[in-house]
Amino acid sequence: MDRLHQIKAFVAVADALSFAGAARRLGLSPPAVTRAVNELEAHLAVRLLTRTTRVVRLTEAGRRYAEDCKRILADWAEADESVSGLHGTPQGSLIVTAPALFGARHVTPVVTQYLDRYPQVQVACWFLDRVVNLVEEGVDVAVRIGELPDSSLQAVRVGQVRRVVVGAPSYLTARGRPERPEDLARHTLVAASGVSPQPQWRFERDGEVQTVALQPRLTTTSNDAALSAAVGGFGLTRLLSYQVQDAVTQGRLEPVLTAFEPPPLPVHVVHREGRHASLKARAFIDLAVSLLREDPALR
Repeated sequence: MDRLHQIKAFVAVADALSFAGAARRLGLSPPAVTRAVNELEAHLAVRLLTRTTRVVRLTEAGRRYAEDCKRILADWAEADESVSGLHGTPQGSLIVTAPALFGARHVTPVVTQYLDRYPQVQVACWFLDRVVNLVEEGVDVAVRIGELPDSSLQAVRVGQVRRVVVGAPSYLTARGRPERPEDLARHTLVAASGVSPQPQWRFERDGEVQTVALQPRLTTTSNDAALSAAVGGFGLTRLLSYQVQDAVTQGRLEPVLTAFEPPPLPVHVVHREGRHASLKARAFIDLAVSLLREDPALR
């Protein structure tokens, strides 16, 4: 079997830690991927992967070999692009993912500017309130909010957002401003489960953590619904700072308990191709990093 085919199969398995995931990525059957990896291991006389019925892991030799193979494949692809005349012109299809509301408000302007700049590229935006597996689902670039787990993905920090409690001026005039987290027990609360999936809000001051159990009058899976209820004066809600920025700037909402905000959440541009990212992905990453770092909502 072609050695290049074997190496591509092995790298796909190493990225996905799954023969089935690698097969989907390569458009092959799982037995074909398994056979390619087995033949590669036989040729090298080295075990690259440990397999159980439920888990696939890289051996130490497999980890080193995967890094070398990725570098070789990236150099090969870069050589192909250069010789075929594509090196200076991004083209093809790109898939970008981000949280739904963040994507609509902050990533879409990046995408449209990118498309204006590079007319030979098509972009599919997956704006979803779930974590998309870049490797298994074939996504090129993601914008992630929150701490990142350890992985082989590459990440560039572009800013941060905060968890903020807000209320409409009319509500605060009628019910008063909470001065401490425990004061929330006397207020009407709106819980957005996309931000606070547990019925509690966490606060912090001077390194001391305080958790407040909630009894929300309204619970919604939609951040927009929670925002609308708060703007309408129904009660207090807690959302991310970028979600309420417009309403706060316009005076329709006011932050409260700012002294008790927990540490901010980082925002990263994440991709899976390292320094050898394809030209279309590299161009998008560079533009996204530049524009998002200038975005006042992420400071």
